[in-house]
Amino acid sequence: MGATLVDMGAQDRRHDRSDKDAEFSAYMSARQPALYRTAYLLAGDHAGAEDLLQTAFAKLYLSWDRIRDREALDGYVRRIMVNENSSLWRRAWKRREHATDTMPETGALDTYDDGMGGMLWSFVQTLPPKQRSVVVLRYYEQLSEAEIADVLGISVGTVKSQASRALAALRARAPH
Repeated sequence: MGATLVDMGAQDRRHDRSDKDAEFSAYMSARQPALYRTAYLLAGDHAGAEDLLQTAFAKLYLSWDRIRDREALDGYVRRIMVNENSSLWRRAWKRREHATDTMPETGALDTYDDGMGGMLWSFVQTLPPKQRSVVVLRYYEQLSEAEIADVLGISVGTVKSQASRALAALRARAPH
């Protein structure tokens, strides 16, 4: 006997799901290295970055069918990572603040800092979450102020003020 309408519907859903899985896997494979860099810069360590990116990809997968503009996927994933990272910062057990009376003495390097190490990165890690997000997206990811505002869901003026405060804090902490 031939396939029933129920059987054909199940086959269509399996086919749609396999298309979705293939499309999502292709996106994830292509964009994972670049998005991992953003996750690392937001989280501050490799384990946190892996968790942050995995969470972002899981949330993206759940929303995959509802996303119409495939060109905006990177911005959507960045937004998920920033939001998730901010919510982690609110949890008391996740705070990385370490109070000390003196700054450790280290030599100042006047070379390009790619965000993977160095004195500047240690200072960036101490910034409040919103300022850190703005600094990472602006200076490490090279996004414009308008793009950052869109990713974070804030105004361009807020991006500018957060960047200004962050840079002032970084200047105050930098050795003279």
